[in-house]
Amino acid sequence: MLFCETGSDILIPMREGGKDCRNLLDQAVVALRCRLPSGWSVIPRSKETRLNRKLLVDAVVEIAGPDGSRAELLVECKRRMLPRDTVSLLANQDTVSRGTGSTPKYLFVVTTFLSPRTRELLARGRAGYADLAGNLRLALEQPAVFIETSGVARDPAPERRPIKSLKGPAAGRVVRALADFRPPYGIRELALRAQAPPAAVSRVAQLLDREAILSRDERGRIQEVDWVALLRRWTTEYSFLRSNQVRSYLEPRSLGALQDKLRNCKVSYALTGSVVASVIAPIASPRLTVAFSEEPEQLAGELGLRESETGSNVMLARPFDTVVFDRTFKRDGLQFVSLSQAAADLLTGPGRSPEEAESLIEWMKAHEDAWRT
Repeated sequence: MLFCETGSDILIPMREGGKDCRNLLDQAVVALRCRLPSGWSVIPRSKETRLNRKLLVDAVVEIAGPDGSRAELLVECKRRMLPRDTVSLLANQDTVSRGTGSTPKYLFVVTTFLSPRTRELLARGRAGYADLAGNLRLALEQPAVFIETSGVARDPAPERRPIKSLKGPAAGRVVRALADFRPPYGIRELALRAQAPPAAVSRVAQLLDREAILSRDERGRIQEVDWVALLRRWTTEYSFLRSNQVRSYLEPRSLGALQDKLRNCKVSYALTGSVVASVIAPIASPRLTVAFSEEPEQLAGELGLRESETGSNVMLARPFDTVVFDRTFKRDGLQFVSLSQAAADLLTGPGRSPEEAESLIEWMKAHEDAWRT
């Protein structure tokens, strides 16, 4: 449901009736009126309107400021809006000239629920939105106004269909392959690269297609992948600390001494996290060394580490899947996970790891040829 915020900061639910466009529009209008200061007006001017050959909107709502300046919201009502629907909608929006005529025009989406990815795409496309979960955004240049509120995180009326997720080893393999290999490629080719069943690859591709993270041609071949959005989506379900079996240790000397021992280590490993970021896009010296190993206890013994829950400076992890060892690289005698794996681990790691993840991702954007095949 949409919410109105009163001066006493008490959230009062608005009426929750039918699911038709008229009801959605009425609730959105009330929500806007509640959040705009006195002197502003929100007035529905017309119902379904064809602006041109490509764009038919469900309603036009006028926003007027206290100085008399006005803008028109071109309202698109949807029962459901997936991220891929947003992409096509924003493409049609390009046919509307916001600056033509006396009144600027802005696209405004009204629906039952907008996922975080859909809201991100709408905001990036400078479109406003409102949903029944209390998510609302309005950003106008003229008249100048910015409103953004966050509602409940879950769909208040989810569709009855099988839950799709990126949990598990098979999904992790597909995500890593999509990030590391540039398209185009088909499902079977991707399955070979990911070493995953074609059926699992197809399911993951369908999910990511719905969320506008990848795009496919008419034959179903994958043409483009937004690898940054892909890693962020994966890490809503994959977590370094939760998905892997992690134990903390203390290196009594220094992390430099630990690296010297790793160079001569007989147990296989791959460093991840801050150490990877420090050799690619450093923002500070690492305080924590993190490594994957299929034999973490044996590795700890060879390195002379002491298990410790407090004051630890080393983490060893038995991985959720051997995909963490795919496409590793070596530098200065040390073995590192791929940059896509390191970024995912940092995004979900402890301490300042998320900040280091952002620095690493920026480097990866600028040097895609250096890491993406």
